[in-house]
Amino acid sequence: MTADEDGYFGEEIAATYDESSAERFRPEEVAPAVDVLAGLAGDGGALEFGVGTGRIALPLSGRGVPVHGIDMSRAMVARLRTKPGGDAVAVTVGDFATTRVPGTFGVAYLVFNTINNLTTQDAQVDCFRNAAEHLAPGGCFVVEVGVPALRRLPPGQSAVPFGIGPAQWAFDTYDVVTQAMSSNYVTIADGRAEHRSIPFRYVWPSELDLMARLAGLRLRDRWENWKGDPFTAESDQHVSVWEKPAR
Repeated sequence: MTADEDGYFGEEIAATYDESSAERFRPEEVAPAVDVLAGLAGDGGALEFGVGTGRIALPLSGRGVPVHGIDMSRAMVARLRTKPGGDAVAVTVGDFATTRVPGTFGVAYLVFNTINNLTTQDAQVDCFRNAAEHLAPGGCFVVEVGVPALRRLPPGQSAVPFGIGPAQWAFDTYDVVTQAMSSNYVTIADGRAEHRSIPFRYVWPSELDLMARLAGLRLRDRWENWKGDPFTAESDQHVSVWEKPAR
């Protein structure tokens, strides 16, 4: 699979995205995130980097929070538009690391490992700067992302499987020198195998903290999940909140 004008999330992915990520759309998964983001938005609006099909933006907008999204994929945004409330979410098509939209916001956020879609450190640094420039004083930037699973790599191995079934094999590959990684899917249909690969760049919590400092933000909170459970050495993901100082 190669990238088209929508990046790696064109029509082929958009057509089945909600179904393939169904667990993430469950109310018990969505509601805690919306609660946190609505609280941080306060009387201001929310800016979502990588708004996709509106998994978080739509219920957040439904809570009365004005939401603006940025996404490179027209195919994903088209599906957001077909959903109830989709016309209430403003969307700008572009690269969320650099694209500017009018106004300032109480909260900007990236969920579901989307920071890793930026495949260079420079792009990730630009993303933090872009978020900071969109925030009102006292506003917050929130990132939900996994902790790199390098402890699962035996010596000499670069791949970690995360889904094995009769019709599909899925595995992540890691380059510990460049922090490049990819998610790979081998699907068997009608006796033929099809391979799809999506590139990412994994990033450590401490590295994100430094990116935040470069953008003039400071760490406010870090949890294991949206419910606020403590982040520990055994956590496989984190939700981090960085704050823009008030004037």
